[in-house]
Amino acid sequence: DYVVVKMIPDNRLPPRHLHAVHTGKTFAVIKWESPYDSPDQDMLYAVAVKDLVRKTDKIYKVKSRNSTVEYTIKKLEPGGKYHVIVQLGNMSKESSMKINTVPLSAPDALKIITENDHILLFWKSLALKESNFNESRGYEIHMFDSLMNITAYLGNTTDNFFKVSNLKIGHNYSFTVQARCLYGGQMCGEPATLLYDELGTGQDSSATKSGRATDVAAIVVPVLFLLLVTLGIGFVVLYMRHRRLQNSFTAFANSHYSSRLGSAIFSSGDDLGDEDDEAPMITGFSDDVPMVIA
Repeated sequence: DYVVVKMIPDNRLPPRHLHAVHTGKTFAVIKWESPYDSPDQDMLYAVAVKDLVRKTDKIYKVKSRNSTVEYTIKKLEPGGKYHVIVQLGNMSKESSMKINTVPLSAPDALKIITENDHILLFWKSLALKESNFNESRGYEIHMFDSLMNITAYLGNTTDNFFKVSNLKIGHNYSFTVQARCLYGGQMCGEPATLLYDELGTGQDSSATKSGRATDVAAIVVPVLFLLLVTLGIGFVVLYMRHRRLQNSFTAFANSHYSSRLGSAIFSSGDDLGDEDDEAPMITGFSDDVPMVIA
């Protein structure tokens, strides 16, 4: 035996499983389920969005008969903090959650240029990649001294560069540049960070590395060039000596060549010595003795 029981819907129950599906810079997608399964009529929801930074409220009305409801909250601010409340239009029990929007991106291509008594920070305009950023908002710059373990706020600017002076020799600094924080520093952009290493020379680490690489190249390249020139000269000298020896041997062999035998004849040292012993020594010629040349 069985019996069918139909429960009376209770419109005083809160929406179930409220959560954020996706959060961007200026919007958030939220989802929830109806207070009970399979509603048989349209249900009117009130979505209240409280801006925890600006201290403002907005209420949106959503009508749906689905068991699962998805809604996109628009016109939010990057880096903002919000409290979202969802309940039925009859002000029943509520479901709530907090969401934080994605902050603005960090500026690109942060670089340091070293001058005589100061440095200059340069970066690309954030408006090139962030449509929600206005240059009038500006940027703020912070500095961290690792030796003193101190973070200092240097100021803000609407330009794409910033001058930093009075740096101490031998200290290591980290500079951060980000979209200027709004409403008491509660809505800030992501920071771009760059390390500056004085090393007692007043140069940043990137400049020092490039300077060292340049110095090494300035030494290695001439040495390699001299080695190549020396090897080239050595090969030329060896080649000339080889050619000279070859020519001398060829001339010597030709002077001892016998066309009758078809080969070169070389006398041993002993034969040369015997011929010298047997040959009479020529001591000179008399003026009254005629010389006959055959």
